[in-house]
Amino acid sequence: MGPGQTGILLVLLPYLCQGFNLKSVENLLAVAGPLPSDSGDVSNEVTPIVGCHEGVLREFEDQLAFLQRFGVTHYKVNLEPSVLLKGGHREADEPQVLCYRKLLQRLADATIKPVGILQGGLWRDWSSSSDAFVEYADFAFKVFGDLVHTWITFNIWSDDGTNPETLQAVIAAHERTRHLYRSKYATQGGKLSLALDPSALSACLASGLTLLETVDFVALNINYNCHDNAPLIAEEQVLQKVGERRDVLVFSLRLSGCNSVTAERKYKSAFKVLEAVMNSGAVPMGYDISAFQGESPDSKQRAENSQGKPSAARSSYNTVWDKFSNQTSPDRDAFLHDTFPSGFRWGASTAAFKVEGGWAEEGKGQTIWDTLGQHGHTDKNATANVASDSYHKIDYDVYLLNGLQTKMYQFSISWSRIFPTGSKEKENTKGVKYYNKLIDRLRDSGIEPMVALYHWDLPQSLQDLGGWQNDSIVDAFADYADYCFRSFGDRVKFWITFHEPWVVSYAGYGTGEHAPGIKEPGNASYKVSHNILKAHAKAWHVYNDKYRSQQNGQVGVSLNSDWAEPASPTDPEDVTAAERYLQFMLGWFAHPILINGDYPEVLKTQIQQKHQQCPNTVSPLPVFTEEERSQIRGTADFLGISHYTSRLVNTSQSASCDPEYHNIGDFTAHVDPSWPETASPWIRVAPWGFRRLLNFVKEEYAKDNVPIYITGNGMPTTYDGEAFYDMARMDYLTAYINEVLKAVNVDGVSVNSYIVRSLLDGFEGSDGYSQRFGLHYVDFENANRQRTPKESAYLFSNIIESNGFPQTKKKALTPGAEWPRGDKAAPLPASEVPSKAKVVWEKFSGQSAFERDMYFHATLPDDFKWGVSTSAYQVEGGWNADGRGPSVWDTFSHVPGNIADNGNGDIACDSYHQLDADLYMLRSLGVTSYRFSLSWSRIFPTGQGTPNDVGVEYYNRLIDGLLANNISPMVTLYHFDLPQALQDLGGWENDLLADAFHSYAEFCFNTFGDRVKFWITIHEPHSVVTAGYGLGIFPPQANDPGYAPYRVARRLLKAHAKVYHTYDQKYRQSQGGVISLSLNTEWVEPKNYKDPRDIEAADRYLQFTLGWFAHPIFKNGDYPDVMKWQVANKSELQGLHSSRLPVFTEEEKAEIRGTADVFCINIYSTKTITHKTSRFNPASVKEDMDVLEEVAQDWPTTHVNEHRAVAWGLRRLLNWIREEYGDTAIYITENGVSTNSEPDFDDTSRIFYFKTYIDEALKAHSMDGVNLKGYTAWSLMDTFGWTFGYTARFGLHHVDFQHPSRPRTPKRSAIYYADVVRNKGIPLDKEDKFLYGEFRSDFAWGVASSSYQIEGSWRADGKGLSIWDQFTHSPNTIDNDDTGDIACNSYNRVEEDIELIKNLKVTHYRFSISWPRVLPDGTTNFVNEAGLSYYVRLIDGLLAANIKPQVTIYHWDLPQALQDVGGWENETIVQRFKEYSELLFQRLGDKVKFWITHNEPYIVANLGYGYGSFAPGISSRPGVGPYVAGHNLIKSHAEVWHLYNDTYRAKQGGVISITINTDWADPINPYKQEDVEATKRYLAFFGGWFANPIFNNGDYHEIMKTAIRERSLLQGFPTSRLPEFTESEKKRIKGTYDFFGFNHYTSVLVGSTNYPLNEVSFDADRGVYLLSDRTWLGSGSSWLKVTPFGFRKILNWIKEECNNPPIYVTENGISERGTNLNDKWREHYYKSYVNEALKAVKYDGVDLRGYTAWCLMDNFEWAAGYSERFGLYYTNYSDPSLPRIPKESTKYYRTLIQCNGFPDPAEGPHSCLQPQPDGTSAVPTGTTRGHTDPITGPAEDDRTGTVDFLGLAISTTDAMIALYVEFSLLITAVLGVVLLSVLYSKLKKKLKRSQ
Repeated sequence: MGPGQTGILLVLLPYLCQGFNLKSVENLLAVAGPLPSDSGDVSNEVTPIVGCHEGVLREFEDQLAFLQRFGVTHYKVNLEPSVLLKGGHREADEPQVLCYRKLLQRLADATIKPVGILQGGLWRDWSSSSDAFVEYADFAFKVFGDLVHTWITFNIWSDDGTNPETLQAVIAAHERTRHLYRSKYATQGGKLSLALDPSALSACLASGLTLLETVDFVALNINYNCHDNAPLIAEEQVLQKVGERRDVLVFSLRLSGCNSVTAERKYKSAFKVLEAVMNSGAVPMGYDISAFQGESPDSKQRAENSQGKPSAARSSYNTVWDKFSNQTSPDRDAFLHDTFPSGFRWGASTAAFKVEGGWAEEGKGQTIWDTLGQHGHTDKNATANVASDSYHKIDYDVYLLNGLQTKMYQFSISWSRIFPTGSKEKENTKGVKYYNKLIDRLRDSGIEPMVALYHWDLPQSLQDLGGWQNDSIVDAFADYADYCFRSFGDRVKFWITFHEPWVVSYAGYGTGEHAPGIKEPGNASYKVSHNILKAHAKAWHVYNDKYRSQQNGQVGVSLNSDWAEPASPTDPEDVTAAERYLQFMLGWFAHPILINGDYPEVLKTQIQQKHQQCPNTVSPLPVFTEEERSQIRGTADFLGISHYTSRLVNTSQSASCDPEYHNIGDFTAHVDPSWPETASPWIRVAPWGFRRLLNFVKEEYAKDNVPIYITGNGMPTTYDGEAFYDMARMDYLTAYINEVLKAVNVDGVSVNSYIVRSLLDGFEGSDGYSQRFGLHYVDFENANRQRTPKESAYLFSNIIESNGFPQTKKKALTPGAEWPRGDKAAPLPASEVPSKAKVVWEKFSGQSAFERDMYFHATLPDDFKWGVSTSAYQVEGGWNADGRGPSVWDTFSHVPGNIADNGNGDIACDSYHQLDADLYMLRSLGVTSYRFSLSWSRIFPTGQGTPNDVGVEYYNRLIDGLLANNISPMVTLYHFDLPQALQDLGGWENDLLADAFHSYAEFCFNTFGDRVKFWITIHEPHSVVTAGYGLGIFPPQANDPGYAPYRVARRLLKAHAKVYHTYDQKYRQSQGGVISLSLNTEWVEPKNYKDPRDIEAADRYLQFTLGWFAHPIFKNGDYPDVMKWQVANKSELQGLHSSRLPVFTEEEKAEIRGTADVFCINIYSTKTITHKTSRFNPASVKEDMDVLEEVAQDWPTTHVNEHRAVAWGLRRLLNWIREEYGDTAIYITENGVSTNSEPDFDDTSRIFYFKTYIDEALKAHSMDGVNLKGYTAWSLMDTFGWTFGYTARFGLHHVDFQHPSRPRTPKRSAIYYADVVRNKGIPLDKEDKFLYGEFRSDFAWGVASSSYQIEGSWRADGKGLSIWDQFTHSPNTIDNDDTGDIACNSYNRVEEDIELIKNLKVTHYRFSISWPRVLPDGTTNFVNEAGLSYYVRLIDGLLAANIKPQVTIYHWDLPQALQDVGGWENETIVQRFKEYSELLFQRLGDKVKFWITHNEPYIVANLGYGYGSFAPGISSRPGVGPYVAGHNLIKSHAEVWHLYNDTYRAKQGGVISITINTDWADPINPYKQEDVEATKRYLAFFGGWFANPIFNNGDYHEIMKTAIRERSLLQGFPTSRLPEFTESEKKRIKGTYDFFGFNHYTSVLVGSTNYPLNEVSFDADRGVYLLSDRTWLGSGSSWLKVTPFGFRKILNWIKEECNNPPIYVTENGISERGTNLNDKWREHYYKSYVNEALKAVKYDGVDLRGYTAWCLMDNFEWAAGYSERFGLYYTNYSDPSLPRIPKESTKYYRTLIQCNGFPDPAEGPHSCLQPQPDGTSAVPTGTTRGHTDPITGPAEDDRTGTVDFLGLAISTTDAMIALYVEFSLLITAVLGVVLLSVLYSKLKKKLKRSQ
């Protein structure tokens, strides 16, 4: 009987006895499939997989054995055009076609026949009739017809939206396809049909369509409900119409209502279906069995087979012992050179509590290990609070896995991170998000997650209830498992319920060595094991019953076991004791699960014997009920085995009744002293035990072919031992893995995987950090927790790559990948002077900072090359190894004083000996290319002659290793390191060198060119000639700056050309590569882009640096004309008879021209250039240029002073190259930044550099159309940096040059760059995509101001002095000595200001009341009615305009009289503020319904009484004053709230609260827990300072209290410097709000820092430092960066921290300096910030009620005076009338308000988007414009915008120039008149005298 019959009979045999007879069962088809999609759709008729890739093939290969066991004969495969054609068009997607052919071939190899489905559902586009479908079918038959012999054209269900017309079209297309198949592909001998459900089939038959004539069989889709259990009458009726003896295939069977029925009833559905087919007279061909695969017949069968089977432990052990007991040591230890079977899985493991850290992060609950560590029960009182910080380092850990090449990662989920209390009633969504991210990142990298649900870290809340001793935990675990299956099971296909439960039972509840530290070996251990087994079984059944059919995963258990060897091999009792040892360890759990649902007889018997020996019960072994045994039996789809060591076991007949583990088992365990030790006393190295244990597992538990996975194997080293060169671990892994190989290949043990323990060092439970199990070293004493590969990581990676230990390693035969290149450009004419490329400065130099710095998100094409680079001398070392000859750099660096710190490259990074380490880094990065150079003197020690075979082999291994990892080599022939022997002949000054270089190059082409497809002849020839032959700072140290560079450059060009032509003529056709040279320059920006001389100077500079070599090659074979002209003129002026620049002959020009296939450019920085006439002598290239080079002082610095990080120069340079040299393919072959020699694992500045530079490259490619084909970062790792030695670090990986192993550690920039490579650029995050939508209908739109900032009239009408009057009239407090004496004069312009407000269409206007204007001395002793009257008029005017007033009671302008008695530091101010507020309620409360007590109390307290930068300017007590002031501010607010609530709310009906400001804070390093905690501290000290008491618990935030108290006590203060609230005060403060008033402008990056203990200040207490990301747009305020993403985050913070209060944004805006009325940056700011607010509302449920823009008009901006402008209206301070001019942003904000958000353009035109009146067309206030301030943008260099000038719209700059010209002409005219008058007067006098 074949496999098909087996599958059918599994379902049908139970029912054949019921009288249902099948005659043709031998030929029945059992159909399964298709593969499910990633969408998680798990219905029987699943969504087809979207695209084929290696991961799909791997997963499918895993399923094949299962399908074969189930008897599947046919498998449905969706071969749809949407997958196999590019974008659904007519061009084949070759990778997809190849992948699907592989999939089909694997089916064929497994003797399962594919059924090809051409279209699942309806064809979506009938616009071209059925032509397109038939054309596609033709393609499919041709491509797959040799593998597919059964075809379904369409697979249709009626609910697909079928109607008569579409059915007719389907049948027509099907008929045409049938005709095509029969006429063109008849030789394939296949069958063809289309699949319909009964309804669709009936419709076809009823309409007269000739369907039955066009099908070889009827394919039927059937729905069946298990609960109905009814006969399929409708199906029978339609089949009767088909006719008797028709072959019918039940193609798809959808089952519903089956989850809750018995398996028997579920199987009966198949009977019903076939019964209907046979009753109709049709012949059943077979049917879809997919719905029954979830029953896991293999595991069920194993369980059934083992029912009642007695344990064969003795026989199994004896079988194994008999096999191995007579092995000699040489036989036992003989090494096997062989490989594991194809498909063997390699992995690495960790456990949540050991590596994650984040112990209380984002809602995680406490675990038993947290408790144990924090109570001091671990080595050196270590805790897992941070551990390896993997909670913040997902990307780091995946990076390591990519380097290792593992394709499986075993990790555990922290129960308490998902359910903080262990109970499903409270889930932690942030914990779920963490695991989702981890799983997704793994799958993105092609790594299969194997997830352990429980790895020892029980939630402490459950332990408090008894933990695993409490029976209720079984259900709790099942609930937790269910949640995990539901949440992650669509992507996780391997589940481990429990990892090493024996350890939990033995060490956790027996010896108490592990958490929870319970010492009850005779009682608790057995009870715990009992509940664990029941919990495991229940979880397995949850998966089996609810998820298996949908998710197709496997659930197993991971058990640990030593191998037990009899101490006396010939003693039968010791043999029996060893067997008993295994049953007490492994059998305790394996036997119930895999044998019979109960404990091993050996264990039960032994315990019973102990009970008989002792007067009392020693160890009560719980008993399973029959139902429990049935539930447990067979509950493992695989068996995980963890193994570390072996034991020598003797029997021990102890009479003791002590309930100790070994005593109960009557055995003792020992080790052989000769076995090598490890850092763990319980692990001795005895690798042969592993093979024996696996054989035992095979004999005892795997006779039914249960798959075995090695889920843990490894050894520890000591904490302080050799960190990186872990030879002991390397020996251990080699030996143990080889034993596994023997078990698999020699003994036939079915081992499917090997997973090493562990990926990285971690917290090792009670041993703390004293033991290191990791392949990667973690520095636990560094907050970065950086990971460094140990030598064992490289070893393990090699084992994985070789799939074991082959006798000889296969060499990569893969040819190098094709490199994108453009068409060969025709020769170009010589460049003009200046060149036409000057258009680049014309295009870009006038950009505003806003335009220039706007971040751009994009990705690059799939064939774009992302790379990284090094060079031979800088990394290889091995300077005299294996026959290498000396280079000029060896000679040069060995001379003291030539190199910083006298460094040299003798060892460098030791890459010559560390190829594995370098390949590891490249794999981790995921780059597609690697640029490196060949050491000329390693290949030819003297530069010529006989090659050095050992050196050649090194490069062969490197190239083969790259290709094996799909990395294309980009090889440089010459990178500065000339063989010293050639330099001794004159070096590049000798014409013979060109021949030597040519010979060397040709040897390389001939030797490596079959695999290398990208060659660079010479690296940076400009540096070679200027640094080496001009300045003499590089070897050969020729100091001849005016002559030698020109001579050598000529020879380099000729040498390059000669090599190019050889490659082109002899090798290109056979090798197909590209060849070029790598040029370098900085971008240069003319200092004054409007000065033609500076433009010419910049162009001249580029022609001298880049054009010197590019112009001859890419243009006309000769130097640029400007260069020839400059050098010739200088030479003549120096008295020379000819130019110092050599001349090319016409033949040489022809030889040089066109000798580059692509343009390779290296760039690091930008300079500014000014024309400057240089001196004649001494002659030099630099003086020949006539330029002055500078850098702007505000450009970001790097370690190399000349290398300023000015990213926008890259985009401009790429554009200049295109303009100058045509549309040639460009590769950036070096770009990077340096830091100093200190370790820079957390290299934020390098990330900023790459973020900005790569973004400019994206702009050049995607916005400007530059033909950019690749980007290469410099450099892969820290290197020898030429004359800098090791004092400058450029690497993505840190190299420890002090350590002999030169360990490489990924810096954070490596993780960032790997992310860029993986994403193929910098795509826009999903979170940042624009959201269309509207706010609630009653949303409050407003605009704001404050009294001191706009009112002026500082002494008018009896107003008293405020602290700001006092402060601004004090020297050196305000920019430009500005004051608010007049400000915007709003005190006298109420009506005009209301008109401005009305024009904005706002519903609310927020303003503040000046306390000293109403109460001049701050008390109610005297009320200034004139001042109060001003506010009455303002409020009345607003209400008349239907604008609601939002009144701030205090906005910083305290009466000076109150400050004179202490201000906010004097507690009496609480009562003064209450009295002042009550006056306002009494006089204004009938009109004002929205009150704000305080605006930004943080600013008042900290800037006013701490920093002293704001009024009242007190800075004498920065660690006390702010807290005292803040304390009184909070109490004053609470008192005023209660006053209003108790006395005025009922009659006035208003609301009252406080406005708090805070920035959002992201960690500088999001991968570092220390920085994450710093952000929490920052927010607690900022917004939380005032929000927590008011909106939470009446007291300060715990973070703030703890930090200040601890620091105060350390400083010697008796108590905390932070005042304490009494309990009554807390109650009075708590809840004193009606809404959350919120001011927000920007975000910051926060890092943790420690201030000196003697610094007593707010900042020192907070302990953070701040940065801004360079990609953030700036503004007119140094502190304000445009960070809209932070707005949404901080709104969510308020929601979560403050109990989701109603929020009114009461300030938000942006500033500029100068002012451009066309303020597009403000429009961008409002658009992006408000959109983030909308997301917070729509996506996150934030209760946002209103938004208020800051501010109405430009005004007095506190310490910045009038230099910063936030206004929607421009205030012209130069005009005494202070006119307000609307900026363009007024129109946008008005539209935003009228639309109430962002209407979706897809919904058509919206009335609110109709054009608005021009905001700049009129001057609504004031009498004249007068003179305007200099007009720029938010940053000082903004130059955009237009103004009216004499009726013309011209730029503001041009208007200013025109004014100056006009003024000059006027002056000239006046002077002319005066002069004429004088002349006329003199002439008149002269005439008089003459008369």
